[in-house]
Amino acid sequence: MRIKLLSTLCAAAGLLVGPFAVAAPKRVLVIERAVLVMRHGIRAPLDGEVLADTRTGAPWPTWPVAESRITPHGVRALEQVAAYDRQLLVAHGLLRASGCPAIRIKTNSSERTIASGKAYAAGFAPSCNFGIAHEPLGVADPIFEPLRARATDFDAAAAIASINRETGGMAALVRRHGAALARLDEVLGCTAVERGCVPAGTAAVGPSADGHDLVLAGPIRAASGIAQVLLLEEVEGLPRESVGWGRADPVTLEQLGALHAALFAVFTHPPYMAAHQAAVLGRAVLASLSATGPRLTVFMGHDTNVTALAAALRVDLRAPGYAINDVPPGGALLIERLRDARTGARFVRVSYRTQSPATLRGLGQSASLVALKIPGCAGLLCPAATFSRLLGSHLAPLQIRR
Repeated sequence: MRIKLLSTLCAAAGLLVGPFAVAAPKRVLVIERAVLVMRHGIRAPLDGEVLADTRTGAPWPTWPVAESRITPHGVRALEQVAAYDRQLLVAHGLLRASGCPAIRIKTNSSERTIASGKAYAAGFAPSCNFGIAHEPLGVADPIFEPLRARATDFDAAAAIASINRETGGMAALVRRHGAALARLDEVLGCTAVERGCVPAGTAAVGPSADGHDLVLAGPIRAASGIAQVLLLEEVEGLPRESVGWGRADPVTLEQLGALHAALFAVFTHPPYMAAHQAAVLGRAVLASLSATGPRLTVFMGHDTNVTALAAALRVDLRAPGYAINDVPPGGALLIERLRDARTGARFVRVSYRTQSPATLRGLGQSASLVALKIPGCAGLLCPAATFSRLLGSHLAPLQIRR
């Protein structure tokens, strides 16, 4: 019995059990490169994010900037999280604490992503002058908008079939979120008798007019934008009585966040959608991990980019204060390439970095970093070749332009 117990304890400690038992050699890991795939910062609501026929018991609050623009509060929040990321990567040994680090920032071509890239650079290294790479304003960048850029041979019928297999169909998706939809009606100001503040209509997903994208209709389409606007009110730091007219506390916002995440259950999470939405971004991440040049690359895009890459990696995104797969402003996937200094073996580690709603609201610098286990990898450290093979196998072929 004593021998068996000793054997069990040694095995748990990672030791070899036998007549010549020795401790297994420890890895000496050095971080060589890192990539951040981020969502832009806190913004004002988008035009049409809340459908025109949405009913409310009182007017919506006003915002300090025009629709879709990053707010001054959002700029400060990005500067804070950038300072956190700098400290984190210094602690990980990737960068030095002083001086201007080698960093490449690539943003999408919208005003909010470009402004977010500039704010992030200012917070990451305040005394340095980083160039922000992006396409001309409004030009579809295939890294961030592969469907609009027609980067892949997208088949709307195949996409809809994949979505229906994943979700059970749009009617089933609506039923699963029935409780959240009812709660949203209450926040909007509908009484228990008078339901229907959220525009209804038939739940359906179909091809866009040009066949290169999808169009979602029905309660999830209507509710997802409303839920996002309510979260933006919270993290913008609007007075508590203005966040959902005083009826949306943090617990309610997390519940309603599932309605926003349901949008990604259609547009990025199903395997076909993930393969096409992450087709260019995934390859850009792999190239950045293996290239020479700046040790850190930041891709500043949208929640669709973060969720699509996560879906291609077959992981869900969980963070305190948010619904599953509801990426907050400034939320990011951190992908690091590491080398074992003893053996030369290389690994990839993926983490999900977010700031809680309270931190964003109060402009704090703390953040949550959650390590992600990639299916197909033995542990949190995935052999680099395995990681490249797994991610590459989940990306759609790029369309050859003639």
